[in-house]
This record gives sequence, C-alpha cells and structure tokens, in this order.
Amino acid sequence: MDSDNNSCRTGLRPAEHNPSTGIAPTSSGRIRLWLRRQRRIGTWLRTLAALLLVPLPAPATISLSHDEAMRIGRKIWQNECAGTIAGLTSWNAGENFASLGIGHFIWYPAGVRGPFEESFPNFVRFAEKRGAKLPELLPGRKSGDCPWNSRQEFLAAESSKPMRQLRTFLVDTIDLQADFLVERLRGALPKMLAAAPAGERSRIEQQFEHVASSPQGVYALIDYVNFKGEGVLATERYRGRGWGLLQVLEGMARASGKQAAPNEFANSAARVLRERVTNSPPARNESRWLPGWLNRVASYSE
Repeated sequence: MDSDNNSCRTGLRPAEHNPSTGIAPTSSGRIRLWLRRQRRIGTWLRTLAALLLVPLPAPATISLSHDEAMRIGRKIWQNECAGTIAGLTSWNAGENFASLGIGHFIWYPAGVRGPFEESFPNFVRFAEKRGAKLPELLPGRKSGDCPWNSRQEFLAAESSKPMRQLRTFLVDTIDLQADFLVERLRGALPKMLAAAPAGERSRIEQQFEHVASSPQGVYALIDYVNFKGEGVLATERYRGRGWGLLQVLEGMARASGKQAAPNEFANSAARVLRERVTNSPPARNESRWLPGWLNRVASYSE
C-alpha cells in the first residue's frame, strides 16, 4: 500500500510545506534545525529589546521665543561682521572659503575642502524647508559648491547680479538664520556626548545644562558652537587638541554651579582659544585673531 492510503487510514494528512519557515515539519532533522533557528531569533530579539531599553542622552531642552532667538541672532551678527549688510557676504584673507550670513556660515568652492565644518549648504536646506525663496545661483546646484573659486574672484564679483541676489537672500532670511543657529545647538549635546569619554559624559551634560539655565548662558552656547563648532571632528584639531564647545565644557571647573556657569564658561573658552593659537601652524598666523576672539568670549560673562 502506498503512503497516501496509509495516511487516510490513520487519520493523518501528508506532510505539507510550511511557507513561513521554509521547512517540512514532518522531518525530525528539519524540526531540530527550525527550533535552533527560532532560539537564535529569540536571543537576537531579547538582545535588541535590551539595547532599546538602554537610556540614551536626550537632546537638551533649548526653548526660545522668536524674539529671544532674534536677540541672540543680532548679537552674533554683531560679533561676526559688526552687524553690517556688507558683512553678510565675506571671504577673509588667508581662508579658502566664503563666510556668509549672520553666523558667517562656511561655503567651500568646488574641489576645495578644509578642516572646518561646512555649514552654509545646511542653512540653505533649512531655509528652503521653511519656505524661503532661493536666489538663482542656489537652486539646481547639484554639488552645493560656492560658485567663486577664490577670494579674488569673490571680491571681483561684489557688484555682480549673483552676489546682489545672494546678499538680498541673506538679508531676507535673518530670522531663519537665527533659528538655524538655535537648531544647531539643539543637536550639539548628543554629538558631544557620543564623542566624549564615557566617564566624562555625565559631567559634560551637567555643565551644558548649568550654562543653558540662564539667557546669557544660552547666548554663550549658541554663539560658541557657531563660532568654533561642537569640537567632535577629528579634522578640527591642532596637535591632537580641539577647540570646540566640547573642549570648553570639559575645561570648566568641576565645582561651577548654575550661577557661576556663564563666567566659568567664558574663562574656559578663553583658555581653549589661547591653546588653539599656541598649537596652530605658524603659517596660519592665528595670533592676529586672538584679541578679537577673547573679546568675543568675554561677552559671555554676566
């Protein structure tokens, strides 16, 4: 007699292929293989669940009204280019990038990159999402590169139509630039904690919160992270030492509380900037900028 007939007599059905597992469950060897796979999947799922339950640092709460953001934006505009419209489109001597807007956002030409983080393309995307009308030289630029290849070209184009349109765009988006500066700070703490040694993360987060607990401190944080970055990029180092917001928070006195935080932040920033100049390549002659930098961070003190 054949198996089909036998199955009918005993009340059993023939083995069927299980499409969800890809095995035929009547084979004992295949059943054991299937069980082992299920155990491995279960172990993986339990591990994933445990990882998801590990507390991760939440972004710091930086809540500012539009007027407060604009007040800080105007101060940064004053810090970067004396609050002038002409200063919204700059290219400093000795640098290989344009500096645009109230925060002097960096914009590199095609084929040129440097150690400093490029921020202007990020602002353009931010402004476009907020409904800003972009000038002709920005839409459709696949690379997002600065159209002027050198400081000489940039200065020669000062009165050109593209430059006038760019300057108008920057004037019309002052409020968006202020919001962009605030958004950058909101994303800074998770980046810094990820880059910091595990044993220092709690103290860095506490120092950040202490500084952010006052309006003056919020201004200091927003200005410095725009001014010198988060301090997490390996390219933003001289002799292995960074100069960003992370390094300033690390250098603050351990005993500094909320009341003293802005003053201690200003003192730490000054130390970090002096160290940067000491470690910088002599050819960059960064000592010429130090007095202005120190005046700037002195404005953080209450």
